[in-house]
Amino acid sequence: MSEERSTMSISTMAAMAAMTAVLASASVSCGQLTGSVKTTGDVPDNGGYVVTKLADGLAHPWGIEFLPDGAILITERGGDVRIFRDGQLDPKPLVRVPEVLVLRQGGLLDVQLHPNFAENKFVYLTHSAGTNRENRTRLVRATFDGTSFGAFETLFEATPDKGNGFHFGSRIVWLPDGTMLLAIGDGGGTRNQAQDVGSHLGKVLRLRDDGTSATGNPFYPRVDAVPEVWSYGHRNIQGMARDPVTGEIWATEHGPNDGDELNKVEAGINYGWPKATYGREYHGPRISEHTSLDGMRDPLVVWTPCIAPSGLAVYRGDKFPQWQGDVLAGGLRSRDIRRVDIENGKIVGQDKIVIGQRVRDVRVGPDGMIYVVTDEERGGLFRVEPK
Repeated sequence: MSEERSTMSISTMAAMAAMTAVLASASVSCGQLTGSVKTTGDVPDNGGYVVTKLADGLAHPWGIEFLPDGAILITERGGDVRIFRDGQLDPKPLVRVPEVLVLRQGGLLDVQLHPNFAENKFVYLTHSAGTNRENRTRLVRATFDGTSFGAFETLFEATPDKGNGFHFGSRIVWLPDGTMLLAIGDGGGTRNQAQDVGSHLGKVLRLRDDGTSATGNPFYPRVDAVPEVWSYGHRNIQGMARDPVTGEIWATEHGPNDGDELNKVEAGINYGWPKATYGREYHGPRISEHTSLDGMRDPLVVWTPCIAPSGLAVYRGDKFPQWQGDVLAGGLRSRDIRRVDIENGKIVGQDKIVIGQRVRDVRVGPDGMIYVVTDEERGGLFRVEPK
């Protein structure tokens, strides 16, 4: 069960099943999937931690970001930006971001400071925009002086439009050259666009800080490609992070019914969706007979059953020295953080940090602690500390 299953109404699921039923006869059977990656089920509890709730009453929080003074900006899917400062959640929103479309998985999503925030005061946010029938992922920015936001400026909008409230992607990661990576989902009902480099859907894009295409992207100047594409064949990345030591880009993406993935994302690479996948249709049959294909990069971890991954961090801190370089992947369905143990560049094991609520974002704080927000009607801000 992925995030879509948990946010769909029964009527919506029935409609989707009806739309895809015609494909069922052409789908391969529902036998056990095999492939180059051994699928991961449940994993043991790490046990070496304590979870402390710092605040609650957040309305479906989605992204968190640390300010230089230690305060935390928190986005709520309904459109508000909140702040946690000096041990307290301000009961009043800092701002309501304009033109946010709140539709199923859509709303106000990620938040990141500009790398030169101390000088320019820019805060970047992503949100869904448009109408129920014509919507897209949008990147905006505004200045923030520590107290209030300035006017919001639209920098980029993904194309083409889609006609549902699913798969907006939306994580932002900054690169050392001052450009950003922006994850865009495949649009839900438009999955084949993930293989089309002429579309932004199902991609990781690389942009300048003003939202224009960065130079040196791998598919420019192909006439059949949009210039922003950096990698493709993605379904719906909602967790993405850069290891500040190795420079590696890690990403988690939702599978459909099973087949969530952890990937190491690189420029120009095709990650397979929907031609190669461990996932199944929601009504049962496999989406593809292939879990691996020539010319496409296999995932490093496949979670089956799904954890519904959202929020990702690479641990580089001093509070959990034995976790250096490990990947921390939040799970909405699993209600935990999966710690993927990485030694000498290889995955050697997994365990979990139990949160007990739907984990939406995971960040390593400047104090070396791990911070989490949970996607609930009264979501919380939590801190993970060593036991």
